[in-house]
Amino acid sequence: MYYQVVDTPIGPYVIVENGAGISVVEHLKSEVDSVRKAELTQMKEIETPLLKTAKKQLLEYFQGQRTEFDLPLSTKGTPFQEIVWQALREIPYGEVRSYKQLAIAIGNPKAVRAVGMANNRNPISVVTPCHRVIGSNGALVGYGGGLAVKEYLLNLEAHAITF
Repeated sequence: MYYQVVDTPIGPYVIVENGAGISVVEHLKSEVDSVRKAELTQMKEIETPLLKTAKKQLLEYFQGQRTEFDLPLSTKGTPFQEIVWQALREIPYGEVRSYKQLAIAIGNPKAVRAVGMANNRNPISVVTPCHRVIGSNGALVGYGGGLAVKEYLLNLEAHAITF
């Protein structure tokens, strides 16, 4: 497994490649730094062709130049999590959905809490846009990178749309 750390306007992100695809894109914040840093010591920090492409696409996103990612992904979630993560990737750039809308979209309208938990376990943030999920009342709720990061990403997408 290989990784790169990418500096963005909202702080560093770590991108991990596991040989089959991108397995992690995570905002490094203080409360996860020690856990993630311990995992990173078991990996090599090098720039593979895939990590170079992922870094380029992530930076283009932060510059408002990219609305979709074209990367091979390699996640290891439960079947339910994989369904939720795929549904997240189908939320259009600049739009949001509630947890309830996402549960309905996957054909399981009563699984609102389970959708929230799968969203929370998303290992590939930004690329699998869990920041596009909000509370039913429109409130910004729950985000692993922190609500300030979620708000930044939603504002970036709202202001970058030039259609």
